[in-house]
Amino acid sequence: MAGQKIDVAALCAKIADDARKGVFAPVYLLMGDEPYYPDMVCQAILDNCIDEFGKDFNETVCYGADVTAEQVVTASRRFPMMADRQLVVLKEAQLMKDVENLAVYCTEPLDSTVLVILMHKASADKRKALYKSVQKCGVVVDSPALRDYEVPRWIEKHFASRGLRIDPQACRLMAESVGTELSAIVVETDKLLKNLPEGAKEVSIGDIEKNVGISRQFNVFELTKALSFKDGGTALKIAAHLGNSAKFAMPMAVSALYTHFYRILKYSALIASGGYPSDEDKARALAGVNPYFYKEYDVAVRNYPQKKAMAVIALLCDYDYLGKGGDGGAATPAELLTELVLKILNL
Repeated sequence: MAGQKIDVAALCAKIADDARKGVFAPVYLLMGDEPYYPDMVCQAILDNCIDEFGKDFNETVCYGADVTAEQVVTASRRFPMMADRQLVVLKEAQLMKDVENLAVYCTEPLDSTVLVILMHKASADKRKALYKSVQKCGVVVDSPALRDYEVPRWIEKHFASRGLRIDPQACRLMAESVGTELSAIVVETDKLLKNLPEGAKEVSIGDIEKNVGISRQFNVFELTKALSFKDGGTALKIAAHLGNSAKFAMPMAVSALYTHFYRILKYSALIASGGYPSDEDKARALAGVNPYFYKEYDVAVRNYPQKKAMAVIALLCDYDYLGKGGDGGAATPAELLTELVLKILNL
């Protein structure tokens, strides 16, 4: 159905499961801004398509910057040696200048070849022949980048898949600190699991602080919380510490603050439209927020009604520009963040 949203995680889990069972499509087009799922599917196919003894003869891995479409098509049209199938993997396909010419093969692929076209943080043009031909004869994985508000829920699900429950505050801290790149979250999760006590079933905020290398006191999550409650002393202390840290980047801080205040604005507009909202209304306005934090937003909307929330968002746009070097100012990141926080507190 047109416009229907595909569950990328479920699709990729099924492809990986099929690969383990020896079931393959003739062509895979793996693409999208979030590389975690395309890379995962590609690795599952590499791990299961050709056995170790046949890899020298029946597995070809090449890169888009080094080959032409004609070379990949020629390789794909070869027949396997003493085996039922061969595997051709094209990595970094977005670097191939004539990648669209692969459509010539994809319209009539061989049953004895599995062709994987992997694009890194890029996508094929959905209006053109390559995408359309793979849709008809094979499998397309289109993996969009997660929005900020979707990350906490993804972390919860990922931990659940590893048999763990993560405390809401720990989840939020990890989401705010690690960012939206799923591979980074997976790496930090693996590192954390190695250091948890044997038999542990729950991850606390202390576990995140200790094993992921995030300060519980000085992070953007705590900064947004201090601003929500208009706790000026704490907010300024966090801003000074954050701004002076070696890994601090003003655009990332502004992005996190923007997400927070945009939620406040939406929630404030909801309340203004008709009294105290139901939990269902809250869930729609505060998409991606664990209900555990609703009380914080109840306070925040009183401190930042619609006009103030809009004024904060306007400030954030200004400081995003300044943080990226706009106007050629000489202010340090710490000075910019402290100045921004003071202006928000004084609205």
